[in-house]
Amino acid sequence: MHQHMQVPPLEGKVRCNYLNQPLINGDRLRTAKTLVDKAIKEKKVFSVQGPYPVIRAGLRARGWVERRLPRPSLPQPRRHDLETEATDEGDSSDDDDLGEEGERDDEADDLYDLMSRMVRNETPYFYWTRTRDSIDCRSLRKDQMTNHYAKAGSFTTKVGLCVNLRNLQWFDEADPDTFFPRCYRLGAEDEKHAFIDDFRRTACTSLLLYVLEKYGGDSEWERIGEVHYAKSHGLSKRRKQHTNQRVGTSLIDNALHVCQEYLNSLEHRDIDITLETTPTLSEQQWKVFLQNYYFVIHEGLTIEGCEEYVERCKCMLEQMRQVCPQMETDGLCNIWIIKPGAMSRGRGIMCMNKLDEMLSLVDGDHDIMMDSKWVVQKYLERPLLVHDTKFDVRQWFLVTDWNPLTVWFYRECYLRFSTQPYSTHTLDSSVHLCNNSIQKHFQPSPDRNPSLPAECMWSCSQFRSWLAASGRGGLWEGVVVPGMQKAVIQTLLTAQDSVEPRKASFELYGADFMLGNDLRPWLLEINASPTMAPSTRVTARLCPAVQEDTLRVVLDRRCDRNTQTGGFQLIYKQAAVEVPQYVGVNLLVEGTSIRRPRAPIYKPLIQSHPEPLSKSTSHKPYTLISSHCTSGKENQSQGVKKAWPTLSSRKVTPEQSLIFHPKLRKRPHRLVLPSNCCVLPNPSELHPQKLSDTLAQPDHPHTHRTRSNLPSLYRPTPSLDVISIRPRQTITSFRYKHNMHIVNISYTVIPMQQQLSLNHRRATDTFTKREGPKSS
Repeated sequence: MHQHMQVPPLEGKVRCNYLNQPLINGDRLRTAKTLVDKAIKEKKVFSVQGPYPVIRAGLRARGWVERRLPRPSLPQPRRHDLETEATDEGDSSDDDDLGEEGERDDEADDLYDLMSRMVRNETPYFYWTRTRDSIDCRSLRKDQMTNHYAKAGSFTTKVGLCVNLRNLQWFDEADPDTFFPRCYRLGAEDEKHAFIDDFRRTACTSLLLYVLEKYGGDSEWERIGEVHYAKSHGLSKRRKQHTNQRVGTSLIDNALHVCQEYLNSLEHRDIDITLETTPTLSEQQWKVFLQNYYFVIHEGLTIEGCEEYVERCKCMLEQMRQVCPQMETDGLCNIWIIKPGAMSRGRGIMCMNKLDEMLSLVDGDHDIMMDSKWVVQKYLERPLLVHDTKFDVRQWFLVTDWNPLTVWFYRECYLRFSTQPYSTHTLDSSVHLCNNSIQKHFQPSPDRNPSLPAECMWSCSQFRSWLAASGRGGLWEGVVVPGMQKAVIQTLLTAQDSVEPRKASFELYGADFMLGNDLRPWLLEINASPTMAPSTRVTARLCPAVQEDTLRVVLDRRCDRNTQTGGFQLIYKQAAVEVPQYVGVNLLVEGTSIRRPRAPIYKPLIQSHPEPLSKSTSHKPYTLISSHCTSGKENQSQGVKKAWPTLSSRKVTPEQSLIFHPKLRKRPHRLVLPSNCCVLPNPSELHPQKLSDTLAQPDHPHTHRTRSNLPSLYRPTPSLDVISIRPRQTITSFRYKHNMHIVNISYTVIPMQQQLSLNHRRATDTFTKREGPKSS
């Protein structure tokens, strides 16, 4: 009988050598196995990166099974490092911080978690990620889908949009200045000087507009909404020390002269002006002009005697308005917005109205300056206001193919308001930047109209109701929507050559617009990976609908072309364009090296001890065929057979079949062999026993075997590399006599030249007689 002993409790954690696994229901396991097998068979395995519950729910409802991507051990940084962000194609992405909407784990015994474990080794066929660099599109197979295109930074970055829209004239007969505010890269030296000229010219037109609005009293300007509240433009604010000061009318004269010179340059009237020509205003004069301009516009100084210039200012502004489509929105204060191209979600954006301050700010950051990441854009000083508050419009569109370009436009959008009333006197971000990631840090001003919601958002239906109440309800469908669609299409056309047109990819974009007083939309930027967080009641309704309709377009419509696409409507489908093999100019030089010709090598026709034909004749370039000629006496024939071994013909195969026909002349002529091919044999060498008889004959003078005595062809040697030649027949024959020995040699004559060289008239000491070919 065992005694029970009391064991004191252990302190700390108890370590066990086994794992406590949850019990799995058999029915649940069979259900998961059935769904997984069906999904694998139909290639319905997906992976989602980030908190997209709507995408996950929509895919699971369609029979897809999620393969969860591995989580990083440490949270990924938000790419605050400028050097890292400068290389990101989608630096304009406004995906908000996750906050409370962070990705949550499903329970361990959840059915989806069990199915995800079953497909952990399967290939996903659908990827939905936050950023385009999360998945390498080039490594995907043709049947794998992803929600991003490669090299889309040509229009989703501030720099790319600024540069590409200048090429719009090559794609469409449109002017980007009619829907995109003027924009320059301050890192590029030529664009920096162009911005300086634009700032100075805009200061001149703003000064003329100031004179017309303040002293003209033109009711037409008031009727079309050109006159804003005086306090919003700083016209009524004056500092005490400048109350009694005045500026001379030379300021207006200089502004008129600069505008006239600009008109002359557009009409090419300045063609005779050279670099040595003195400019209208020197750098010092421009500095004085801008200083007085700041005093008049921002400090409230008065221009004495400017009433006499009202008509001239009005006439000049009418001419400038015909060539400058943005005159309606330029305003008086000459405000520009500075955007660091490596930032996103409104970070680092500032509004400024003084040239020297902008240049000093940009020159202070050398890293971004070297990468041309600073972008300066003309601020729209006279936008459409709702209850004296500025707003912008977020519009979604979907691209499902780049060749042919296929664009889907969402029917609904929403408005984002600022928390403070609009004013050009202050340059605070709470007044001028409507991005929700910025405005959510400010409290709504008590001076703002109470009709505006505290969430600072309106749906498009609410905005249309406001337009209808003001008598402009028809302008939404007649002006706003067509203007936004046209701006989106023209922007995508300029970027079509830069984006990689992968067939199985798609991408959802968010475009930001501002509306002018005439409700003309102005494109500000295009964002990749637009935020889908339900931050307000408006986005809580619209963002899930946009994601669900995106799946309808990219998945359901592939199986059924007549399926409903929700809020997306097809607004543009381009005809298929054949993609060229090479982009740009490919300079390539092809050829072969020039080699020095080798000297001809003379070899005897027949050696004293010939090698076997299988070894010695496989690489000979030409062939001499020896045959036996009957002479009437068998003993002579037998002697010839013993002295002259039979040589088989040798051949090499050419790249093309070549047949050479000899050109026979009317009269007999002597035939020779090429000097670089072979040398006729010396019978004295072949028959040493007859050497004494040969030397004993006095009728034939002795001659030396020199090169001049050998048969040859005139130069130049043919440049054609003949690899093999097969003669059809034996052309000619020579009969050589020496005493009682008769040798008949047959060989091939190659007519590679038009004419054969002249034969040597003197014969060697081994031949007694030479005859030409007998004519048939």
